[in-house]
Amino acid sequence: MKMKTLILFMAMSFVAAVATAEELFFPSKVGTVLIYKTFDKKNKETNTVKYTIKDVKTEGDNMDITYVCESTDEKNESVFKDELIVKKKGDKIYFDMSNLLNKAAFKQTGDVPADIQVTGNNLEVPANPKPGDVLPDATVTMAMNMGFMTMKMSAEVTNRKVESIETKTVKAGTFKCYKFSSNVQATTMGIKLKTSTLDWYAKGIGTVRTESYDKNGKLQSYTELTEIKQ
Repeated sequence: MKMKTLILFMAMSFVAAVATAEELFFPSKVGTVLIYKTFDKKNKETNTVKYTIKDVKTEGDNMDITYVCESTDEKNESVFKDELIVKKKGDKIYFDMSNLLNKAAFKQTGDVPADIQVTGNNLEVPANPKPGDVLPDATVTMAMNMGFMTMKMSAEVTNRKVESIETKTVKAGTFKCYKFSSNVQATTMGIKLKTSTLDWYAKGIGTVRTESYDKNGKLQSYTELTEIKQ
């Protein structure tokens, strides 16, 4: 089975906070499309992810937004296609941590096996984030019994903090953003990858840019919003 690369930070792109009951930190119109491109430290394009809002359900102050996530590599070959749901409950947003693990890594015949076991907690972001806020940690573990071995993947997001409010310019435009920081440790088949990340979120959009750094603080990759279709 060919292992796929963990797609950690693009899925995280859609975790965002509620600014007010009327103004959200993510798009909520069915049909909206956001396209992101990822580049390595040498500015070489490595990945494209397209998010399309498929469905929006509201009940009082609660909301479920379903996205179709389509990822392609630098050769425009499909990596995976899946759905993810962002949930708003009252004044908080909850994001299923299992979406931080690339289920494509488990694929053998093009389908995600039904016997994958997922444990962990949801990633939580509060309403009205302000610089200095410290946010809860989140973890997830995914395992599948393959007969001759158990394949495991995990991700842990820690030291989450709201750093500042600043303007960020990317290919899709210029946005007023909330800057978030966190540490991420991903483990696949015993191999650990530790990174620190910076994320810029804009109201009505979600993530505008994400940067990933190694343990020495050197930029390893970045992801930017390149196009919005509404």
